[in-house]
Amino acid sequence: MKQSAVYILASKKNGTLYIGVTSNLVKRIYEHKNHAVEGFSNQYDVTMLVWFEIYDTMEAAISREKVVKRWNRSWKIELIEGKNFDWKDLYEEIL
Repeated sequence: MKQSAVYILASKKNGTLYIGVTSNLVKRIYEHKNHAVEGFSNQYDVTMLVWFEIYDTMEAAISREKVVKRWNRSWKIELIEGKNFDWKDLYEEIL
């Protein structure tokens, strides 16, 4: 299902974070989990979906991604733990 989304991946609880934006969340997380894409998340094994937000438009998602990327780490952790205190992998929930 196509849907514009901003997401945060983690390598583990309080581990390395990756923030991304996509028009197809399920497909994009699958690609991260299966190391189908070269880059930061593949290099650092950042594959756990720990937070996401869905948007009506890609423009809104990109705008939000830019804001969250500028935040300091502690704010990002607060964002994650506000919805996912235990840092559970949310991938199964979006399937």
